Amino acid sequence: MTVTLDDIRQAADRIRDSVERTPCLRSRTLSTLTGCELYIKFENHQFTAAFKERGALNHLLSLTAEERARGVIAMSAGNHAQAVAYHAARLGIHATIVMPRHTPNLKVRNTRHLGAEVHLEGNGVDEAGAYAQRLAKERDLVFVHPYDDARIIAGQGTIALEMLEDVPDLECLVVPIGGGGLIGGNAVAAKAMRPEIEVIGVQTQRFPAMKQALAGEEVHCGLATLAEGIAVKQPGRLTLPIIRKRVADIVLVDEPEIERAILLLLEIEKTVAEGAGAAGLAALLAEPERFRGRKVGLVLCGGNIDMLALSSVIQRGLVRSGRIVRIRVGISDVPGSLAELTRLLAEQRANVIQIAHQRTFTDLSLRATEVEATLETLGSDHTRELIAALRAEGYDPVLPANELHPDERWADDPEGHN
Repeated sequence: MTVTLDDIRQAADRIRDSVERTPCLRSRTLSTLTGCELYIKFENHQFTAAFKERGALNHLLSLTAEERARGVIAMSAGNHAQAVAYHAARLGIHATIVMPRHTPNLKVRNTRHLGAEVHLEGNGVDEAGAYAQRLAKERDLVFVHPYDDARIIAGQGTIALEMLEDVPDLECLVVPIGGGGLIGGNAVAAKAMRPEIEVIGVQTQRFPAMKQALAGEEVHCGLATLAEGIAVKQPGRLTLPIIRKRVADIVLVDEPEIERAILLLLEIEKTVAEGAGAAGLAALLAEPERFRGRKVGLVLCGGNIDMLALSSVIQRGLVRSGRIVRIRVGISDVPGSLAELTRLLAEQRANVIQIAHQRTFTDLSLRATEVEATLETLGSDHTRELIAALRAEGYDPVLPANELHPDERWADDPEGHN
């Protein structure tokens, strides 16, 4: 079964009044940072905070009265689950959702809140899918696949319709890939509307299933990724040939690049992206020369990130950018020494987050103690100034190199201050 531009346009007409036409906006700051003219499609502005509503609603609106009465079942790591649950409830259709056991609590809670019957089964989407298929047969439910379904693919393709209506001269489209429904639909629409456009997919290095399948390689995936929304081990039967024909390449991104992209979107665009949603920006940051000087459209596909995970990303990002640092310094074990150190830190405008001292786990003299201070600074330059000031006062601070962003490490410092 193929998906055509007409199918996507019909899907757009079908869902128009029930999903958001999300903004597609130029990011001036990220354009400067990446070296391209960057336009972001904010699909995290959908009611369930992800693009999945488009395909799910298109599928549900295509059901017969008999199929609606039977009820639907879906398997999903989260966003498809919420989309099916939300629109099924709106349409009076009972929805059963199967999610992997380790799905973030936010997505499980939201799916239940939207009225679905939720089952947590399996260690990943594939195992959850096998359970959902068995349950569908037992209960005679209509299975709504998250990506390997023509109606789903057509619904997702409505994103490219909107992007090219808003920015007709886009030269490149960057789209995350899990099972391939999102990029499949958008590649069909984009290449039909603008044949010269280049469509680039993005996967994580831990879950490169589509890239491996296209190369004819055996699929090998990792255990977990921050971008769990695209952590799919089995590419779609329908999506694979679409991608083979219409997608120019797939860029693989690693976890630190995804974390950095989440933090940049939060700081610069004031928008929350989940790991999969930030994957496109991570690709631009990883391979800037590929996109330099071009007009690029980026699909920010979702914003459903667990708050604990987001908190960790923020804290780790502050460390990598040099805004939170730890220093270890030896001081004399006499009254007033610690106060003198903290006075110097205050003079250098370093905010003390945490401070501790110990005498046991150190090679220092018995007349000395080791202080470990966690500090908030203005960035790497400020940290360098702080270290220099401490040395000028006779201290010998140690700042662990592995706690700095790779670009900020002082490995080339001739004095070995790393």
